Amino acid sequence: MTRTKTLAVLTGGGDVPGLNPCIKQVVNRAHEHGWRVIGFRRGWAGPLNFNVDDPDGNDKWVVDLDDQVVRTIDRTGGTFLHTSRTQPSNMRGPNVPAFLRSEDEDYGDPGQSYDLTAHVMQTLDHLGVDVLIPIGGDDTLGYGARIHKEGYPVVSIPKTMDNDVFGTDFCIGFSTAITRSVDLISALRTPAGSHERIAV
Repeated sequence: MTRTKTLAVLTGGGDVPGLNPCIKQVVNRAHEHGWRVIGFRRGWAGPLNFNVDDPDGNDKWVVDLDDQVVRTIDRTGGTFLHTSRTQPSNMRGPNVPAFLRSEDEDYGDPGQSYDLTAHVMQTLDHLGVDVLIPIGGDDTLGYGARIHKEGYPVVSIPKTMDNDVFGTDFCIGFSTAITRSVDLISALRTPAGSHERIAV
């Protein structure tokens, strides 16, 4: 009997309205193919803070995703998995999780950084993740590329209102940023004209 494949998804960086619909489609499509899906909460902080020795405390960092869990998430913007700007390859001393600290190291220096990629890889192995899908911008996808170089299959989904991820035409969030900017500028014209002012 073959083992069920496991896909993990996470969202990092700023939030945009298209994240929840994206997560929902990833989950639905994976289930159509018989895959199990887990979501890491709070971006890269999820796999970083997952403690293999404390299974009871990990609900805060990982959640099983199925059709029922994601059924209505596309009705709201943002990401129900939450997000962060955590960068496991460049963790400042005070931010290193307590269970990853060694006794002979002083983590009080905020100028000292630590590469905790080995622990992230251990988390992925422990959870049996076959493919990782990070959804994010430069930082999130850049670290995804690092995980890929370490030998893990990664499928990245670009998300940034800046639309500046190389090799893509449109990123999730770009269209909304443009539309809302145009609406705001148009809305400012009315009071500026009414008060005979120039709006900059």
